[in-house]
Amino acid sequence: MDLQFLKAEAFFDLESFEHSSIFEHCDLVWEGLGNLAPYLKQHLHGNVRAVDCFRRPLPQTIVLWKGRVWLDGFEFLGGDVTKGSFLIRILGEEVADATILYGGSVLWDDQIYLGAGSVVEPGALIQGPTIIGSNTEVRQGAYVRGKCIIGNSCVVGHTTEVKSSIMLNNAKAGHFAYLGDSILGNDTNLGAGTKLANLKIKPGTVSVRYGEGSIDTGLRKFGAILGDHVEIGCNAVTNPGSVLAKGCLVFPVTSVPSGYHEPRSVLR
Repeated sequence: MDLQFLKAEAFFDLESFEHSSIFEHCDLVWEGLGNLAPYLKQHLHGNVRAVDCFRRPLPQTIVLWKGRVWLDGFEFLGGDVTKGSFLIRILGEEVADATILYGGSVLWDDQIYLGAGSVVEPGALIQGPTIIGSNTEVRQGAYVRGKCIIGNSCVVGHTTEVKSSIMLNNAKAGHFAYLGDSILGNDTNLGAGTKLANLKIKPGTVSVRYGEGSIDTGLRKFGAILGDHVEIGCNAVTNPGSVLAKGCLVFPVTSVPSGYHEPRSVLR
């Protein structure tokens, strides 16, 4: 059977995603998860070493701008981080491309890249290896557990945990979410309390059903694939191996069955 509908290009517009090469030579979209570790090893160039404060909360707010660590001489003017309009004034100049690490946030190690204009709020913890793009908001209490690629203009929200996952541009997981071994497409949105479960209760690897067929992914841990523009309602749960094509809509408090769901499916 022709499985073109399970290739990454069927789920995501990859033209604007800086890390699209992670899907090269992938016959099946979830194979991108297996490429995460080698991709990060080759492409991650951390930019937080000069912060020189790891595994403990930052004692004060720090700004990264023009290759420097700024401890003072700045003033926050406000705006929307994900729209690139969050401004600060540094030595009299208004800028939107400074990276802000609020006091109380935690960098676990120096294998972290933070993009221009991104903000890490107090109480957030980021472990490497992780790449975070530009104008992305890591909110209070978020936990980025490492082996993650988070694109531009994303939101990792309050008490949201992200582990071994990819978020393409404008993906939002704003409140109380869990993303394990998953891929979120462009402009996806997870309602509060969404859980992308990644481990079967029974032993064994995760299989993905489609039509009359089934594919063993070979993965013990595999959460969900969410194509571009997928919307998930509050307190929904996707079972391991849930593969949602572009434009799917999941109603609140829904348990999404594992397997492939066609574009613009409505699940309730």
